[in-house]
Amino acid sequence: MRIGLTLYGDLEERSGGFRYDRRLVAELRAAGDEVEVVSLPWRTYPRGLLDGLSSAVRRRLAVDVDVMLQDELAHPSLVRHNRRLPYPVVSVVHHLRASERRRLAPLYRAVERRYLDTVDGAVCNSTATRKAATDLGVDPETAVVAPPAGDRFGPDADPDDVAARAREGPLRVAFVGNLIERKGLDTLVEAVARARRSEAVELTAVGRPVDADHVAAVRETIADRGLGDAVTLAGELSDDELAATLAESHVLAVPSRHEGFGIVYLEGMSFGLPAIASAAGGAEEVVTDGETGVLVEPDDVAEVAAALTELAADRDQLARMGRAARRRYEAHPDWTEAAARVRELLAAVADAPQREVAA
Repeated sequence: MRIGLTLYGDLEERSGGFRYDRRLVAELRAAGDEVEVVSLPWRTYPRGLLDGLSSAVRRRLAVDVDVMLQDELAHPSLVRHNRRLPYPVVSVVHHLRASERRRLAPLYRAVERRYLDTVDGAVCNSTATRKAATDLGVDPETAVVAPPAGDRFGPDADPDDVAARAREGPLRVAFVGNLIERKGLDTLVEAVARARRSEAVELTAVGRPVDADHVAAVRETIADRGLGDAVTLAGELSDDELAATLAESHVLAVPSRHEGFGIVYLEGMSFGLPAIASAAGGAEEVVTDGETGVLVEPDDVAEVAAALTELAADRDQLARMGRAARRRYEAHPDWTEAAARVRELLAAVADAPQREVAA
């Protein structure tokens, strides 16, 4: 097949969604498909909506493919163009803005509903994301779940080593993600402050500082709570540096306000790290509460603090959960299986009767 992929920015971006897109492209090419990447400029949401009037964007989308994948993140720039495209479209949905607790959620829901009405199918990273997409109008018959693999690092994590690490020193917590409000670093820092009233807890936060106001607020909390010696904002690290950080940690904690899937939880599990994860979204498809980690409600500082305190105090439990987390990672489907599900959908969409193209 000749397949396109439309997305904002560069395919080499380092967030989980872009890693998903990148690995999917690699698997499709390995299966013999031709894949053309169509890169659109990054836009703010209002500016993206104005792209619907852009002849330059329309020309950029004029490519010769059998079917086009679109990263749903770019939906503001695509919603008004899709019905004029000469090829079928399948959206890659990592998570929907409409699923987040945002002030403008009604606007996002309306625009995303309209966008999803223009596509011929959807690739979703979790069952929760698929439900969110079908609730907004995607035909369940053309929506597949193709979860990402967590094999970014592929470390050796011997169960005995995981158990031995669990009994070493203060509880070492890793946070990994772009520093934006949705990821919940502010909640985690407050929870670390509470947990340290009774247990020794240290936090290393790894990620690109995307939201300057959010980062400033987090830094202020660190100063106000006297956490300068307990919390490190490490910034963006190379894969090798991040792997070293995870290998030295006990727990991965990303208490997001919403995650479509949360590939980072699975990547942490590859090192034998139980996850403190959001109960909102698709994380529960990876994290089993009380077995491979702890699921917490968004913004619930007390729940996160309780989880940190319990794991810091009970190292036998930490060891059991770390070994279970590693087993969960090992049982997870690989990228080849995920790509096979996507290819099956793309072939069906490409072979279906073509829709009428709007003038």
